[in-house]
Amino acid sequence: MCAAVAGQRGKRVLLLERAQTPGKKILISGGGRCNFTNIGTTPDRYLSANPHFAKSALSRYTSQDFLALVQSHGIAWHEKTLGQLFCDGSARQILDMLCDEVARGNGEIACGQDIRAVDHADGVFRVTSDGRVFSAPSLVIATGGPSIPKMGATGFAYDLARQFGLKVVEPRPALVPLTLGGEDVLFRDLSGVATAVIARAGKTAFREAALFTHRGLSGPAILQISSYWRHGQPVRINFLPDHAGDWLLDAKRDSPQASLRGLLQNVLPDRLATTLTGRLALDGRLSEIADAKLREAQARLADWQFMPNGTEGFAKAEVTAGGVSTAELSSKTMEAKRVPGLYVVGEAVDVTGWLGGYNFQWAWASGWAAAQSF
Repeated sequence: MCAAVAGQRGKRVLLLERAQTPGKKILISGGGRCNFTNIGTTPDRYLSANPHFAKSALSRYTSQDFLALVQSHGIAWHEKTLGQLFCDGSARQILDMLCDEVARGNGEIACGQDIRAVDHADGVFRVTSDGRVFSAPSLVIATGGPSIPKMGATGFAYDLARQFGLKVVEPRPALVPLTLGGEDVLFRDLSGVATAVIARAGKTAFREAALFTHRGLSGPAILQISSYWRHGQPVRINFLPDHAGDWLLDAKRDSPQASLRGLLQNVLPDRLATTLTGRLALDGRLSEIADAKLREAQARLADWQFMPNGTEGFAKAEVTAGGVSTAELSSKTMEAKRVPGLYVVGEAVDVTGWLGGYNFQWAWASGWAAAQSF
């Protein structure tokens, strides 16, 4: 995005790509259909040490701007839940579009480039790659974070930033499944079971589906909350977000012969209903269970606490939280304040979006912002 916009502004651009082909993460995104943006993009849907940093770039290059670009290339798209936009066809359409835009600006994409050294002197950056040396007055770090290393992802951006004296907020996996141990390990037996929940960590909550796995918890609600979760903190699940008040006492009055398990099986997958009933140790008819016990069950089902013992790490994380500190960069241009001509964009920066196209939109917006500056 940055190379395309800069080239179309008349700049001579070279994009150095370590992989043999560009855009691997684009191709696997959205199940191969690329969730390329979200029409609900607002700055409060991003995590950063500075929650205001993303406002400038996001306001100047919006999801509607990127959608207009997509439509100008004749790419058919559709909206799924929660404002997520996907290609009707293939994610390759988005990659081809971006490569075409680079070519329109006479930019060059050089793949298979393993960077050996980066130097800076007299206002010029020199990049050594496999024996070749490239020089330019501006250098953009757009190499992402270490999430999904099997795709070639590394922490190269952070090494380069530190080389130039830029601070880095400790990177950690985000949008990642959580693992369970201890007493919660019994829930692993529910692997493959999914249900709509409200998941909470601290003061943050998401209402989407949760999925039990052979290692712990996943699904959109869990991936979302994982970005806010910290070790030693519980994740709280409301298994019945549409049930409020004394619904169990009401059921006892209206259907005294019913069982808790039977009620739960009406609204939850059978295996989950059975497991929750067993953990609550409330067998028998509702008429046989004291009101106080039913109130306790209501409360726990609405606020079931899991204590994750970790995450599945960068290998399964969709993105990386943390990164090059926003305190080091101009929010308008993405340029390093202490190193003129050095820019950092996209996932390499300490700006992390929610699940659902927000991280791509940050990549487009931050790349666009940098490209306006040199």
